[in-house]
Amino acid sequence: MNGGQLKIFSGSAHRALTEEIAEFLQVPLGHARLQRFPDTEVSFQIDENIRGTDVFIVQPTCADVDRHIVELCVMIDAFKRSSASRITAVIPYYGYARQDRKDKPRVPISAKLMANVLSAAGANRVLTMDLHKAQIQGFFDIPVDHLFAAPVIIDYLSRLDAEDLTIVSPDAGGAERARAYAKRLDAELAIIDKRRTEDGTAEVMNVIGDVGGRTCILQDDIIDTAGTIVKAANALKANGAARVFACAVHGVLSGPAIERLEAAPLDQVIITNTIPLSSEKAKCCKKIKQLSVARLLGQAIRSIHEETSVSSLFV
Repeated sequence: MNGGQLKIFSGSAHRALTEEIAEFLQVPLGHARLQRFPDTEVSFQIDENIRGTDVFIVQPTCADVDRHIVELCVMIDAFKRSSASRITAVIPYYGYARQDRKDKPRVPISAKLMANVLSAAGANRVLTMDLHKAQIQGFFDIPVDHLFAAPVIIDYLSRLDAEDLTIVSPDAGGAERARAYAKRLDAELAIIDKRRTEDGTAEVMNVIGDVGGRTCILQDDIIDTAGTIVKAANALKANGAARVFACAVHGVLSGPAIERLEAAPLDQVIITNTIPLSSEKAKCCKKIKQLSVARLLGQAIRSIHEETSVSSLFV
């Protein structure tokens, strides 16, 4: 076991999730003041002795992304300078993960930059969930525990009243993840092949696999503006799908996402609470079902603190 006492602190991004994790672990939430100066600079002060403690800071880097990343770095620095024995950044949603390579000339690899920034701030390890690409773990020079929300989502999907189930990847890149879900649910697999027309004006969605008369579950890691998911749902309906659900770990839901989901031929949109449902529109959208990953994160935090195996959670 780590020599220091377990302490959990929350940034401003998702206090409700932090409180849920603390309740599961039966530890009080750490006392600190996180405020803003009039010019919007971060003001942070720890209101208890944390010398020699094992600190976990919960802060998904969701919108406003840059604001929350700077907050997290300022908090890490404060704990480091206050002699915490170990600092773990708990980042349920890791922002900038989609910028993980140079896919165009003269662009940054921002996922690597963020890893460098967190290490430089003083984080000793990172706990995160469903990275957009698993190899982002290699961008860090500190230990990374990479959890998957699959057990939580699959448990919910297995209790759906759905026959003739098909798991559908909305693009070729997500086929491996969809295949893992299909295997766990004893379901069929389909893939949507997305191609541009010759003049580049439109996308043609070709469904690979049998979806006629079946209950289809579109599986992805992120729903951002919902454009891909909605086009995929329309393609499945056009190919005779009886019912269409969508599930994703991270409900970013930016821009026109809520309006698109409301209008789409989707029975339900299943996401987790790695990111808070921040807008009233999102909270009022009856199609959205949000599942909690607090227990999963809490189990990982306990294992890290007690220095026991976390591998059973990596499924």
